[in-house]
Amino acid sequence: MHRMMSAAAVMLAVLCGSALAEERPLNKAPEGFTNLFDGKTLEGWRGRARDYNPHQYAKLSKEELAASETAWNADRDKHWTVDSAKGEIVSDGTGVYLTTGKDYGDFEFYVDWLMVSHNGDSGIYLRGYPQIQVWDPDNAHEVANGAAKGSGALWNNHADNPGKWPLVRADNPIGQWNTFRVKMIGSRVWVWFNGKLTVDGQILDNYFDPNKPGAPSPVLPTGPLELQTHGSEIRFRNIYVRDIPSAEANAELDKLASTGFESIFNGKDLTGWAGPVDEYQVHEGAIMCKPGKGGTLHTEQEYGDFEARLEFKLPPGGNNGLAIRYPGHGDTAYEGMCELQILDDTASQYKTLDPRQYCCSVYGVVPAKIGYLRPLGEWNYEHVTIKGHTIKVELNGNVVTDTDVSTAHDFMANSKHPGLLRTKGSFGFAGHNDPVEFRNIRIKKLD
Repeated sequence: MHRMMSAAAVMLAVLCGSALAEERPLNKAPEGFTNLFDGKTLEGWRGRARDYNPHQYAKLSKEELAASETAWNADRDKHWTVDSAKGEIVSDGTGVYLTTGKDYGDFEFYVDWLMVSHNGDSGIYLRGYPQIQVWDPDNAHEVANGAAKGSGALWNNHADNPGKWPLVRADNPIGQWNTFRVKMIGSRVWVWFNGKLTVDGQILDNYFDPNKPGAPSPVLPTGPLELQTHGSEIRFRNIYVRDIPSAEANAELDKLASTGFESIFNGKDLTGWAGPVDEYQVHEGAIMCKPGKGGTLHTEQEYGDFEARLEFKLPPGGNNGLAIRYPGHGDTAYEGMCELQILDDTASQYKTLDPRQYCCSVYGVVPAKIGYLRPLGEWNYEHVTIKGHTIKVELNGNVVTDTDVSTAHDFMANSKHPGLLRTKGSFGFAGHNDPVEFRNIRIKKLD
């Protein structure tokens, strides 16, 4: 049956097809998107220094930052202009970068760009981090840097990150318009370049982290979009963005799951679970610890090496944990391999905790990177990988814990963890009197 497409659907279809680039309504955002460029002015855009490091500038006073921004905006006006006859932003190739006045968390973003002459170079910074690469793939001077692979990938990533190079070369010839469609969820990035997928949910490495490549922090959870200028005239138009809500973000992250995951919760009752089952209940398709109750609810089945994917939702001040290789008795934080903390880090009563007590930490052993929880009342997406003595935790698309616990020797309160090197045990939830909820709980055996 033939059906008429809505105007919004037609617009999105046109956006995704490079062959129809010249047929798009110029600088008019489709339904659900915000237009970042009106075709006439740079309203809503600011300048930002080329060497801007969001972690360093966060330490500046308001007065110091304001003075810097005044200077950057003055430089912006020298090197960024609007060709209003064509509805295009024009960079002369020098000066500061052009940056949105607003910061974004999880987002979908469109931008058209045109390289005016051969051997050009530019890029798109995501939350202030470099970058989706834009360059001339036939630039002989950049062959050693991988230019021949094409634009559209996360060139500033580490060499071992597959997002560094595009899956396909999709550049249009110099002098023709190109289109990026970008999704960013947590630190994960998807790029469609002229309608072809060039980056498929890969991590954007934190270029500014001084600890790289050992145990780098994820990129910040919010930040601006930036148009880079790098020595040659580049033009931009059709710049649109929309915020991605948490439910959609979690669904996108879940699409990255490989095959082999099995559900360990039927959404109706606690069949297959052991321990203090009377201290828990099924609430709207989720396992929830009863208020004022607790203990370690755990699977009847045991696991060695495994991956777990699940969602959790915290009440204000909520406290729980994931029981990893739990022996079925005692405190899983000590008798099991560990407890991976689940905690409302934003609650005032937790301001002075040991860093090894915050959300996604190996409780009392290894601290997690914090600041990546969703707002209270929203579901968080967690992916845990346990291999041998290693533990990796990804929270909402950000790797916040990545450690080998066999190397840990400094424990909170000098408390021993006799189960830390345990190789097998149950999976479960370590309730601590709060109605924390868990759903969509799946495990994949790796051994």
